[in-house]
Amino acid sequence: MKQLVTAAFCVAIVALLVVPGQSPGQTLTVYANGPTLDKVILGDTTAGGVRQHSVYQLVSLDTTYLFDETITMNSDLSIIGVPNVGTGRVPCIQPDVLPDNSIPATMFSFNGNNTKGTFKNLYLLGLAINNTPNMGGTAIQVSADNVRLAVDNVVFEEWLGFAIGYNGNHDKFFVTNSKFRNMVHPNQWYVGEVIRNEWPGEVETDSMVFRDNTMFCVNGYASCPVTKYYVKYFEFCHNSVIYTFKNPMFIFNVTTARINNNIFYGTYAGGVALAENPWWDNLWYPDEDYGVIALEPLDAKKDSVFAPEYVSNPHLDSLAEAKRMVEVKNNAYFWPTTLTSFWTAWNDTAHLDSVITPSWMNSRTINMFSDNARWPGLVESGNQNVDPGFGATIPGVLTQATNGLLAWFTLCRTGQLTNTYWDYQKTVVNFASGNWIPTWPLPEAAHMQYSNAALSTGGTDGLPVGDPNWFGIVDAVEPDPGSVPVEFGLAAAYPNPFNPSTNLRYTLNETGIVNLKVCNILGQVVATVVDNANQPAGTYTVSVDLARMTSGVYFAILEQGNSRAIQKLVLLK
Repeated sequence: MKQLVTAAFCVAIVALLVVPGQSPGQTLTVYANGPTLDKVILGDTTAGGVRQHSVYQLVSLDTTYLFDETITMNSDLSIIGVPNVGTGRVPCIQPDVLPDNSIPATMFSFNGNNTKGTFKNLYLLGLAINNTPNMGGTAIQVSADNVRLAVDNVVFEEWLGFAIGYNGNHDKFFVTNSKFRNMVHPNQWYVGEVIRNEWPGEVETDSMVFRDNTMFCVNGYASCPVTKYYVKYFEFCHNSVIYTFKNPMFIFNVTTARINNNIFYGTYAGGVALAENPWWDNLWYPDEDYGVIALEPLDAKKDSVFAPEYVSNPHLDSLAEAKRMVEVKNNAYFWPTTLTSFWTAWNDTAHLDSVITPSWMNSRTINMFSDNARWPGLVESGNQNVDPGFGATIPGVLTQATNGLLAWFTLCRTGQLTNTYWDYQKTVVNFASGNWIPTWPLPEAAHMQYSNAALSTGGTDGLPVGDPNWFGIVDAVEPDPGSVPVEFGLAAAYPNPFNPSTNLRYTLNETGIVNLKVCNILGQVVATVVDNANQPAGTYTVSVDLARMTSGVYFAILEQGNSRAIQKLVLLK
């Protein structure tokens, strides 16, 4: 009987997949040649003020979508772009120029508690149609509590404030397969950040998960949950962080974290100036050396949140520290000789503003990872100082004739910044010739697939260290934080297409009977991978072998109780 139910479900799912789009009332298709995007979305309500759609599908690829004012939402919102099948180009949204010649600062803002935001297959550009940058712009603002924001396959460029800013409590962030490029404020070297718990950073964060992303030419932080306040879970895995002027992360007081399989190339390039030392780049302790990975012991307030069971214990500090679980594995870090030689020459010439140059881990962090008695849950292994071997234009960012990083460093450290940038082939908007769209593929695409063969399989999972997208490997599903996933789900198969076997990763947020089967397009079960197994909550990876099957489309179906998930499989022999 169970097999008949599964087969029927397979047939129903196939039928749904054959019919494109979603049911009426859920999705509104929007074209770029009509009203601005804010007018479409904000005006999409009934006479009584009830929102008519929550999902907006963007399909125009021959010109950009414009916005005149912040798209402020108090309910769920999904903005889904439809990429070009052949090139992968995604729809682009950018600011309009208002009648008073000003530019709208923030693109999207979530102001409703307990809401969800989803952004997928988009190019969010901070430059206005007259090529003017927004100095304090933010692409996505989260200003409410318990918001869940998912971002997948989105390009963020020229957001000189933050790509994602938040000041709500207990928010969750899942960012995958995205690119953050040229986020450089012309005269504020700490501004231009990928994600920021905004000043004064006084909100607690539920989860911050970044996987399979590239941060390229960014002034400030690649990930900044500001752990002065509690962060329940932090994950930063398989990302390529290439050139940041300041420290790439602000994670001193993470308690449960995974920082694995990343590339940090030319990060912290601005070092720490004497005027910034010691408090600008620290939390509670006046350290005199600075690392890409930098941790500190917890403060009493953090202890009381992280380990409330120990509040009345006189040894609160030691017990809480022993409970921390931080994993730092198989990361590659490297500073090009051009940069390290520049640092040496700069400091040797006795500038008034000499800089303290960074290391992989500062001394305090090294000592914490070495003290297994006090910090048994801090584990690091497989991290290495090695050149990935990017294409020539990537190291060329340092000395390029126009907007080179080292020239900008000199202006910054001598107090001469005015309206100057450093960047990598940043987008130039030109509407004079009619419709305009950004360059595609991204200019760096030809140079990001590095040549270091060991790193190409050097991840803890056998995948390339850094962003695997540059090698044609895409993780199409949000990662799940912590040992207990927040949602039931089935990730995209890897590899896919495949011959004859592939891998499936699935997550369970509760214990229960699980079935994972594969059916053909007729709904017939052709493989049983997991059969009525009682499995606890967690993340699982299984292998699927279809060697006896013919080439074609199949569907993997995961079931637990009333929860079901499906992924399309393509067998090519």
